[in-house]
Amino acid sequence: MQKWLFLTAAIASEVTGSLALKAAVENPAFYALVAAGYLGSFLGLFASLRHGMTLGVGYGIWGATGVAATAVLSSIVYGETITPLMGAGLVLVMVGVLLVELGSQVAQRRSQPEATGPEVAR
Repeated sequence: MQKWLFLTAAIASEVTGSLALKAAVENPAFYALVAAGYLGSFLGLFASLRHGMTLGVGYGIWGATGVAATAVLSSIVYGETITPLMGAGLVLVMVGVLLVELGSQVAQRRSQPEATGPEVAR
């Protein structure tokens, strides 16, 4: 469970840093928030990996969710347009991440030894 909390914090930090990057173009004071956001993002991803998250799943979710959240929030905060084609692309990215996660769970189940013997009947 902790690995997911750290990954969520990493995504939130990355999105914050990315949104602050746009603000820093007009106001350089935001560069401190950019640096803090990206540092927090990498530390959160590192912590999720230390708590058992696999790299393929963690990095995939972190990257894809960060891209999608940044696109959606930049449309809200900065009034940037998300075209239907962009929206379809974001949906495909999220579906891809879901498939990677499901595939990871299947692979994990297959790598666990099957229970046999009298304990199984209980």
